[in-house]
Amino acid sequence: MKIKESETLELKTSTAELKEAIIAIVAIINKHMKGELYFGIKNNSEIIGQMISDKTLRDISKAISDSIEPKIFPQIKEIEAEGKKCILVSFEGHESPYFAYGKAYLRVGTENKQISIKELERLFARKNESLWEKQISERGLKEINTKVLKEYMKKANEAKRIDFEFTDVRSTLNKLGILKGDKLLRAAEILFCDNNSLEVQAAVFAGTDKVTFLDIQQFRGNLFNVLKKSESYIKEHMNWRADLSGSRRIEVPEVPTRALSEALVNSLCHKDYTNLKGNEIAIFKDRIEIYNPGQFPEEVKIESYLKGEERSILRNPLIANALFLSKDVERWGSGLKRIYEECKANEIKVDFKILKTGFLVTFYRKKSALGGIEEKTTQKTTQKTTQKILGLIREKPNITRKELAEKIGLSEEGIKFNLNQLKKQKKLKRVGPDKGGHWKVIEK
Repeated sequence: MKIKESETLELKTSTAELKEAIIAIVAIINKHMKGELYFGIKNNSEIIGQMISDKTLRDISKAISDSIEPKIFPQIKEIEAEGKKCILVSFEGHESPYFAYGKAYLRVGTENKQISIKELERLFARKNESLWEKQISERGLKEINTKVLKEYMKKANEAKRIDFEFTDVRSTLNKLGILKGDKLLRAAEILFCDNNSLEVQAAVFAGTDKVTFLDIQQFRGNLFNVLKKSESYIKEHMNWRADLSGSRRIEVPEVPTRALSEALVNSLCHKDYTNLKGNEIAIFKDRIEIYNPGQFPEEVKIESYLKGEERSILRNPLIANALFLSKDVERWGSGLKRIYEECKANEIKVDFKILKTGFLVTFYRKKSALGGIEEKTTQKTTQKTTQKILGLIREKPNITRKELAEKIGLSEEGIKFNLNQLKKQKKLKRVGPDKGGHWKVIEK
């Protein structure tokens, strides 16, 4: 029997180390919500055993009850390992943060570190976040998009991650664990209701900053439709080249679509839904950014995920589980690693950045494309916008920049940029002064 210390398992020589053991329990439960502790085993895994009586087990139970807040109710039992008596304490708790002797701790490797004030604030915030998706939604069963739910169930069945089929809305949601009685949980609202708080803002910019918009859109609705629209938006506005090396023409994207899809799913899965700020997609001349307002766990490093050494810490476990069942999420904790490896295989630079307000994934567009192919992409975006502008001017020649901005969804700076481009191309001219004049479309 080989027992080794880990992030979820603590070893103690005897109950003489009871205080240290209680600190370890709190540290583990604050990070992983459950774990195990053995008395009678050294931290080098040597089993030495210890004297045990009924009083020993009662003393452990009382010490845990008196010293940990909120209360937990562990299972404490005598076991035999290699012919020696030991004590196994199994524990779990879902009301983090927990305190031992008035202080909070967090497990880092096999160490128990006292939590800073900042990290303690984040743990309280995470507690509220984890409760959010389990709260009762104001939406009703009739507001579920049945078509999307049926499509989801078909996908989950094909992935063989679910062993039941769609029968009716109520039964299906109940089996998915996102229904309480006849009431939807907020997780169900986000996943399958068109009327919810989920929002993604997507924009294309003329340069490398946010000064001038070429296009801007807002996507709202159930998670799966928002995801589909977000993927389509990026694919439509990025570069594609034709690979003619084989017998068939193959369209190759400048950034691998699998990496983009993974980043988008992660951004919606790990979003802080208590934060009213929406997710963002920003396409610049030199990069593509995907942002979500959800804090990255301070106790782990990005590099640990890239190496596959760390487990996923789920902000929204119900939403994450639904995405896992449909195989939109491949496996827990693998998202960043998959994005990194996909980009590395395609020689695309990708950055992961922790911001004060959330988490940002940046895909850098190849410099070789910026002179030729990229100009075509920008041109395509600009053409779509200018066609809208020309159409509105034909309907109302004295339309103002402000009115154009409101109707098209661009900033006034963005409208100004496009109007100047149209004038340079001799497709549009201004007749009369700025005030009191009008636009004239030059038809060829």
